[in-house]
Amino acid sequence: MAVTALQGTGYAVAVVWALSALLTARARERNPQWQVSCGALAAAVALSATRTAAGASQSSHDLLFAAATLASTLVIALWIHLLLAIPDGCLGSRPRQLAAAAGYLLAACGAAISLAAGEDGLSSAVFAICVPTAVVLALPAVRIRYAAAPSRDRERLAWTGIGAVLAATVAIAAWVLNLLVAWPAPVAPVAAAATVLVPLGLIAGDVPQFGKFGGRLLVNVLAVAGYTVAVAVVYIIVILGLGNPPQDSSDHELLGLWMVAAAVGAMGYLPVRERLIRWVTRSVFGARQAPDEVLRTFGSRMTRAISMDELLLQLAESLRKTMNLTSAEVFTGMGDVLERAAAVPETGQDGSENRPTSLVITSRERPVVTRAGISGNAWVSVWLPALLEGRGDCQLRVMPVSHAGQLLGLIVAQRPSSGDAFSAEGDRVLTELARQVGLALHNARLDTALQTTLDELRKQADELRESRARVVASGDAERRRVERNLHDGAQQHLVAMAVNLRLARDILADDPRAATEMLDQLANDIKDTITELRELAHGIYPPLLADRGLGEALRAAANRSPLDVTVHAAGIHRYGPEVEAAIYFCCLEALQNAAKHAAGSLVEVRIWEEEGGLLFSVSDNGPGFTQDQPRSGHGFVNMADRLGSIGGTVRWESVPGGGSQVLGSIPLG
Repeated sequence: MAVTALQGTGYAVAVVWALSALLTARARERNPQWQVSCGALAAAVALSATRTAAGASQSSHDLLFAAATLASTLVIALWIHLLLAIPDGCLGSRPRQLAAAAGYLLAACGAAISLAAGEDGLSSAVFAICVPTAVVLALPAVRIRYAAAPSRDRERLAWTGIGAVLAATVAIAAWVLNLLVAWPAPVAPVAAAATVLVPLGLIAGDVPQFGKFGGRLLVNVLAVAGYTVAVAVVYIIVILGLGNPPQDSSDHELLGLWMVAAAVGAMGYLPVRERLIRWVTRSVFGARQAPDEVLRTFGSRMTRAISMDELLLQLAESLRKTMNLTSAEVFTGMGDVLERAAAVPETGQDGSENRPTSLVITSRERPVVTRAGISGNAWVSVWLPALLEGRGDCQLRVMPVSHAGQLLGLIVAQRPSSGDAFSAEGDRVLTELARQVGLALHNARLDTALQTTLDELRKQADELRESRARVVASGDAERRRVERNLHDGAQQHLVAMAVNLRLARDILADDPRAATEMLDQLANDIKDTITELRELAHGIYPPLLADRGLGEALRAAANRSPLDVTVHAAGIHRYGPEVEAAIYFCCLEALQNAAKHAAGSLVEVRIWEEEGGLLFSVSDNGPGFTQDQPRSGHGFVNMADRLGSIGGTVRWESVPGGGSQVLGSIPLG
């Protein structure tokens, strides 16, 4: 019994699929091994049953064809299951499981219908229709899994896709060729043989060394497949739809040669087109790129993490290449001076060392320059003559870079005087480019300002946290000091007076005179204790400050100072307790520092209101100090923390040998 071409091809394909299942079983990753193995086995059963049934008795014939039908439909169901389960052989989600179950159910229904109709097996036409339909229906699920898969599974899916796309491309090409030129005939063995590319893709995907090439190769394979389908559709429409199909072998041969020529031309189109465009661009524009190429590339560069200096340098390089310039420069700046931010060639090359690196633009020139459009040598000689220095005889194009009416820079393009004149297209490119650069510079400055503000806020937050920590520590230390002073001073005096009172009571009857002396001593002790408590209270909150205000409290403090202190507090009023306490203790801190570091000097304390704030100053004519010396001192930190807690500020001014001054202010709300 002779084996047909389709049967022989089917056996070969089944063997290849079985071998692929055997080879992928040794891979480290999970794979759809059992689906492939069962599919190969079902295909072999279907082929063997069909071949054996041809020479069997009637009863065996029917039984064998029933087995072939069941095996053929099982191949289709397993094919659907394989597409849903690649690359690891697991269906995973519930919708995939339902889709696979639906595939088996449809296969069973198809087998039942074929058996009920008494057909001899599943026809090749039905098989050829069902398999591609299953592929099309399963594509969305494969695409979703590819998008969500990790990198290694994505590589394996890419190689499987390469095999499937190549198999489909070969099958479509064979069908179109058979339709047009009657070759190859028959098509079914060729289409069946093409399916061996799928298991080969599975095998390649399980080789880690091939993984990194899968994605890029899949892109190229899909492009070729898409072009093949497009060409096939064009040939079918033109030849079969609009013309007459070929009638004899010579027509078939000629059409086949045309199709081969079209395929060769298609494969060489892209590289030839790329080289042709480069040659034509160089011939037309005199450069490797068109002038407006820099516009397309600049926008894409702005989206990348490139510094502004590097971006402007790349811009100058692109301008020089695309516009055939001898030099390209970009100046930037916000004030009266524009600095050269980028230049190609760099300074020192091509005589550019004599060119200015900065331009001074006065308030008279700035509005004119800002509103000016693309300008040449004549305009530059009037408004920006410094640009012509060191350039010699040349052609210039200057385009101001501005945003919202604010001058941000200049773009300067230079050609030799003997070169081609600047074209309207080149001027248009410079104008549009200046607009994009202006927007980029404006955004960069906004980013810088925002970053500066964030840095200042971080610094202020850090200072606030440190100040709060110091305030808490200072409060704890002050409480411990008061507790210690009360324990060591007033408490001891009170305990001693209590003991003396008991003694006076005991001896009052026996020795009245001694008791009277003890009572007199107790009266003196009480006065001393009151004085000590009053002095201790002055360090907490002076009663005089609460009763009479800043002026009287500071004059009393000045009287206690070892220095000659003058207080000027005319015109001030009463303020909140926290404001008065902050200024009072800051002035005391300044007087203590003056007594420590400027002994014998004259000190002047001034307090006044000005522009919604309460200000004070403590000045002395002592030896002075350097400006950075007091910032790390305990006194300056105490004053800064005390005033900062209510929104005030303090600063020190001094020069060595010229005295010192402490200045502070508190806003009055």
